[in-house]
Amino acid sequence: MPHHLMNLRHVPDDEAEEIRALFEAHQISYYETPPSRWGISMGGFWVHDKAEAARAKALLTDYQAERQARLRAEWDQACAEGRAPGLWQRFRDKPATVLAALLAVLLVLGLSLLPFMGW
Repeated sequence: MPHHLMNLRHVPDDEAEEIRALFEAHQISYYETPPSRWGISMGGFWVHDKAEAARAKALLTDYQAERQARLRAEWDQACAEGRAPGLWQRFRDKPATVLAALLAVLLVLGLSLLPFMGW
């Protein structure tokens, strides 16, 4: 029976590559299903054997803790050096997303305050 190890929805390509390399380095026989284009199926990494699943999950736990610590340190260093993206940088990178979020905030704020405005 297949054992699901990890969901691949919203997983960056570099993380998926590192996990593939981790499994291959530890000789874990896994298979991968891609997430669907429409978001219906999640995709992920799978193994057939229960013992292999336990070993793979332990490796994934260690890997994710190490990755979190590494990326947190990189983010903290970027913040300390002033390289972390602020609102203006995000607006320049993805103006439609920032404007959509701003419009959503204004809409919710407007609908929340509408009863108190007397209209």
